[in-house]
Amino acid sequence: METNNKNISILIVDDEPDIREILQFNLQNEGYNIDLAESAEQAAKLLTPRHRLILLDVMMGGVSGFKFADQLRKDGNNIPIIFLTAKDTENDMLTGFSIGGDDYIAKPFSIKEVIARVRSVLKRTDSKNNEGNRNILTVNTLEIDLDTKTVTIDKEIIELTKTEFNILVLLVENAGRIFSRTDILDKAWKDDGIVLERTVDVHIARLRKKIGTYGDCIVNRTGYGYTFNLQNK
Repeated sequence: METNNKNISILIVDDEPDIREILQFNLQNEGYNIDLAESAEQAAKLLTPRHRLILLDVMMGGVSGFKFADQLRKDGNNIPIIFLTAKDTENDMLTGFSIGGDDYIAKPFSIKEVIARVRSVLKRTDSKNNEGNRNILTVNTLEIDLDTKTVTIDKEIIELTKTEFNILVLLVENAGRIFSRTDILDKAWKDDGIVLERTVDVHIARLRKKIGTYGDCIVNRTGYGYTFNLQNK
């Protein structure tokens, strides 16, 4: 297999526990990292830049899969989406593709088919990314280019220092994980000599100001440290 699956996280969104469990079991056996959500509302809280693919049920209580996918696309999130649904009419398929779906699997489905579709979509996505030779972290309209060390918001370049850039990359790449000030010093400053922990707070305050509304995503958990939470956007 060409893909290093253990580095790939997939979010499964389905309101049927049996479906979630069978997909989780089989995709984990293929080496993928799996997160589960039983609704679009829960998926919105769990989704991070680490996820490479969403398996998304269409017919759910509350927000439907189509509405959730449409909102992601309107927010500028282009994560690949494979729709899972009992509705397999031509109109439904066209709806799924028109709002930015990458594939469409009708229930009941073959697990082998799901695995094959997952591989195909991931391979296709990797090919598109490689065409541009760009290694980019994307959070809605915030883009962090790891190759050119540049940050843009709505295509406008945000001027960051090397340390501010390192802190932002650390937090976004590990969205949801809490880093202590010591952790941030070790990873963002590297070998830049002796730096006091309170210096972290100063740099993060400056970083928050520079990235505008995305600054609210950098959350200070008192007594623990800092984390990146997209739900604060």
